[in-house]
Amino acid sequence: MPPTPSERPPTCTAADRAAELNAAIRALWAGRGHPAPPLSEAQRAEYQRLLAELDRVTRGDVTTAA
Repeated sequence: MPPTPSERPPTCTAADRAAELNAAIRALWAGRGHPAPPLSEAQRAEYQRLLAELDRVTRGDVTTAA
């Protein structure tokens, strides 16, 4: 499981956080086979939360770079 925000080093970059979020997303789907069975309701909620946070992190990078 990825570290919680309080466990992340203070020098954590947006790219580091995006990598953490991607790893957590991949972990939800790991070992599920193909075709993957549907996620449980709790897993879907976690997946949506992770996607939303990843979107915020990546949009922050685009805004900063622009």
